[in-house]
Amino acid sequence: MRTGEADILIVPGWSSSGEEHWQTRWERRLKTARRVEQADWFAPDKAAWIARIRHEIAASTRPVVIVAHSLGVIATVAALMDDGTRTHRASVAGAFLVAPADADHASEWPVTEGYTLDAAQSGFSPVPCEKLPCPSVLVASANDPYCRLDRAQAFAASWGSKLLEAGDCEHINAGSGHGPWPEGLLQLGSFLRSLGPNAASGDVTRQNE
Repeated sequence: MRTGEADILIVPGWSSSGEEHWQTRWERRLKTARRVEQADWFAPDKAAWIARIRHEIAASTRPVVIVAHSLGVIATVAALMDDGTRTHRASVAGAFLVAPADADHASEWPVTEGYTLDAAQSGFSPVPCEKLPCPSVLVASANDPYCRLDRAQAFAASWGSKLLEAGDCEHINAGSGHGPWPEGLLQLGSFLRSLGPNAASGDVTRQNE
């Protein structure tokens, strides 16, 4: 699969992704990518976030590939769980999940722009631990202050995700030096090529330039 053959939904986490964040850069670079906007990035509500993700999936005209970061990973996983209709799941070809934020241990997270998250009140805890209905990759850092590596390993196992351990990369965001993040773009390209029999031979880093 080429990037142009999919609707790439960018799902940021808590506080969204700034101008230098790799998600924002990818959104600008990939022609079929768009951001899933939320009403409130600092006081997130799980039900509202899930509804918005499902709305964007339903509005897509091509197979959907979700690219999620941090709390956006948890929201994405929750959005893909079965609600009895399965209508929001049928068009999702895959999920590329990066640096999950362990909402079950939100009290241990660093303060972000003066904010802290009450994960229980927001609905993000407990973290869903069911198998995802689509192929997925989980990229995890060994020293991420938002999620211990053993927790990321457990998430990958429960979600049925291929785990890519990135080493000591902190939270894999602009603050940790991952602005363009070319390695991640290569990993996304490899993941896209693995989706289905019509995988393209072109490299994602050369698409949509």
